[in-house]
Amino acid sequence: MGDDDEHNSSSTDEGRKEVDIYPLSCYYFGSKEAIVFKDETVSDRITRMKSNYAAYGLRTSVEAVLLVELFKHPHLLLLQLNNSIFKLPGGRLRPGETDIDGLRRKLSNKLSASRDGNEAEWEVGECLGMWWRHDFETLLCPYLPPTVKKPKECTKLFLVRLPESRKFIVPENLKLLAVPLSQVHENHKTYGTVISGVPQLLSKYSINIIDI
Repeated sequence: MGDDDEHNSSSTDEGRKEVDIYPLSCYYFGSKEAIVFKDETVSDRITRMKSNYAAYGLRTSVEAVLLVELFKHPHLLLLQLNNSIFKLPGGRLRPGETDIDGLRRKLSNKLSASRDGNEAEWEVGECLGMWWRHDFETLLCPYLPPTVKKPKECTKLFLVRLPESRKFIVPENLKLLAVPLSQVHENHKTYGTVISGVPQLLSKYSINIIDI
């Protein structure tokens, strides 16, 4: 780990890493111009995935795990679309783009005042887990069977440590919500397989609530 990581994350005697989180009240939330999303059916999405795979190969997405404190409990920051779809902040990498550069770009795009914001301000930490789409119509799985030689998509989750304060500027057609980890845990129906598995990925960390 680098020096920056050691500031917010260290190891205890038991080998568990420590992560500092700050109260939700330390952060400012504003809005900006809406992002245009593709309004498509499942069939349209599969067709688009097949076309992109033929042109670029494996699709790689990167998503951020951002934590804050509320009511003395760790909360996960999630984007909500159409009052029903929950997503971790992030998105698809561009061809040749690194995981960290791509995640910083996506975070600036969706959570900063402008798309050209200072991408270096996002402290991207370690990869918490990876999910794979075996073919175009399957759900994401947290493993890749040895029989699958050409997966179609890989989604990587990274712990992104937040500073003591910052501004979150969110597109007006999205909501940025703080959801308790206890509510997310194994709640596949509401949050999907990836998000509902985040609390388990964080079990190796000792979460320190910093009172301001």
